[in-house]
Amino acid sequence: MAKAQSGFNYYEWGAGFGGSYGRGFDDLNRQVWHPGGSLNLTYNYSPYVPMSLEFQFGTLEGGGRTPDKDQFGRYSKNNYKALLLHADLQLGEIIDYDNSGFLNVIKNFYGGTGIGAMFNNMKDIQRTNLYLYNGPNTYVFPGKDKSVNLMVPLRLGYEFKIYDDYDQVGYTITLGYQHSYVFGEGLDGYNDNTQKFKNNAPDQFAMFTLGFKYNFGNTVSYTKLVRNFRN
Repeated sequence: MAKAQSGFNYYEWGAGFGGSYGRGFDDLNRQVWHPGGSLNLTYNYSPYVPMSLEFQFGTLEGGGRTPDKDQFGRYSKNNYKALLLHADLQLGEIIDYDNSGFLNVIKNFYGGTGIGAMFNNMKDIQRTNLYLYNGPNTYVFPGKDKSVNLMVPLRLGYEFKIYDDYDQVGYTITLGYQHSYVFGEGLDGYNDNTQKFKNNAPDQFAMFTLGFKYNFGNTVSYTKLVRNFRN
């Protein structure tokens, strides 16, 4: 009986960590790429539908105190943290990949979204105008050094499944891209007058991700063969 079920079962839970490389898309034209990281706890609704509570952290840096980097000398460095709840849908959940080597490869592509909170913390920010040809150097750019914003991530990627001795997915490695929309003006710490500064789109940031997850917990039976023994 155990042999008959080989390849159909999966673990109900997972936990993992990851690294990222990202940048912002906000009110400052110049942006700097920075590494970041993440920790997650995952409930595997199925082998192809993971639902995760994820903690992310990193740095978003933009602008500069010289005219070539920003006309006004605006500069910000945000050491952010974020807490997200998101779910991914892999193609294996919706396609019949049995007896197809090609479909068994593409079944691990995923897309997903979720909702979360972005905790912004400006470790360095230029609040006053540095160049008199723009106006008085006593002008203070409005905004907050610390803020919390609602965020919605859009996720794309591929998951490599590593099987254990029980033919279940014991580990996964994911390569992905996440583009997050942040509702508010906290990403760069500036909330400038829209009549004077271009500010016609929500703040956003993007990251390329690499993640590792260990699966554990109860063994659950799935309706389709997860592992392709023909490979």
